[in-house]
Amino acid sequence: MKPAALRDARIEPVGDRCLLIRLGEQADVETSRAVHAVAALLAASKPPGVIDVVPAFTTVAVHFQPAAFPKGPELPSAQLTRRLESLLAQDLPVLSTEGRAIEIPACYGGEFGPDLEDVARHCGLTVDETIELHCGAPLTLYAFFFSPGNPFAGPLDPRLKIGRRSSPRTRVEAGSVAIANGLSSIYQDASPGGWNVIARTPWNLFDVRQDPPTRLRLGDQLRFRPITPDEFRDLLEPRP
Repeated sequence: MKPAALRDARIEPVGDRCLLIRLGEQADVETSRAVHAVAALLAASKPPGVIDVVPAFTTVAVHFQPAAFPKGPELPSAQLTRRLESLLAQDLPVLSTEGRAIEIPACYGGEFGPDLEDVARHCGLTVDETIELHCGAPLTLYAFFFSPGNPFAGPLDPRLKIGRRSSPRTRVEAGSVAIANGLSSIYQDASPGGWNVIARTPWNLFDVRQDPPTRLRLGDQLRFRPITPDEFRDLLEPRP
């Protein structure tokens, strides 16, 4: 039986040069696998006029060139929609195998995780319990978003239920590990941000000189490993 995420797929226009394939309403493992399967299908089939395919948490954006479609009463977006509907009607295999198991070192609390105590208090946990829950189970890498190589993974343990900070920071340090809305992310570069920073990793996750430039891959299973400040300094990687 075709997974619900594919059976219920909706295609909607976003302007005159992009279609959005909507595969779910919230980020979860099944929806993420469906997103990646659809993106892989489109990359392999190369529908005429399509110039880019961009997977996200619950959607796949299909960017196209309108001039590639015949002129007539039917808009290019409608012509492409029919092609996509035909492709999605196939028995599309959804990726069921897990990605690589990746253990990411992270230094929790203090200057490395300034929001750790507030998160623990909000969730009714001790600091040690908060760290244990964040490290306790692997998180599936759903998408890269916000900046190059910036991973978003989940689902977090439901006991770590917390939204974004009420007041965003003007600067979050590169490598900061943050949580919000059931997801965990790593700020690849120093930037403004509104998530709850609980740790920092010494790893550099994006290097344009490498092929591929991203250290992680979609579908990877991420597990965080607590380290000390001294270990952080010893493991700290340069950023180009």
